[in-house]
Amino acid sequence: MTPTLETKYVFTITARIGDVTSAGEIGTGVRRIIPILGGEVKGEGISGKVLPFGADFQIIRPNELIELEAKYAFETEDGAVVYVENIGIRFGPVELLQKLKRGEPVDPKLIYFRTRPRFETGHPNYQWLMQHLFVGSAARHADRVVIDVHQVL
Repeated sequence: MTPTLETKYVFTITARIGDVTSAGEIGTGVRRIIPILGGEVKGEGISGKVLPFGADFQIIRPNELIELEAKYAFETEDGAVVYVENIGIRFGPVELLQKLKRGEPVDPKLIYFRTRPRFETGHPNYQWLMQHLFVGSAARHADRVVIDVHQVL
């Protein structure tokens, strides 16, 4: 028998994003790059700011499934820098995904947007981030992405 798989909410990352740059159709989909301009991290026992660099590198597949790979960092209030690599997918009804692409509001509950964040830091207070797996439930807005990060227990 194996341990029961459970999760616990730990913090929310709000990443402000810039304008989309597209490299166009690459044969397997459309490659897009979206800069990360800053933001905040808030939760129990952890808070800080998203640093103003990094990007989300996406491929929009022909069926509109979006594969995401974001790389960026945040700095906690006590000075720890935490590198983030966040892999995920976003999928939903084509008309809603097209609204999102145009920057129009869409109810996040109607879009499947899940991620697998991985963290790296040398700061002793946050070593636990490298010793656990995490999953994220996310929402895309015109100017930001909001990710609720849950620790897999």
